[in-house]
Amino acid sequence: MAKAVSKNSKVKDAKAAADAKVWTKVVKAVRSPKTGAYTFKEAIVHKDKVQEHINAK
Repeated sequence: MAKAVSKNSKVKDAKAAADAKVWTKVVKAVRSPKTGAYTFKEAIVHKDKVQEHINAK
């Protein structure tokens, strides 16, 4: 029978794992003025700054 792996043993640095949870990937659809087609802009932002990033032009 195989030995069960605890959930905590998978994370090597608990502080880094906790810090990673405050970042969010934001994907914005941006319309090209030249062609009218949509392109997507991706950014990794802090979870407190998401609305500021979305509202920025």
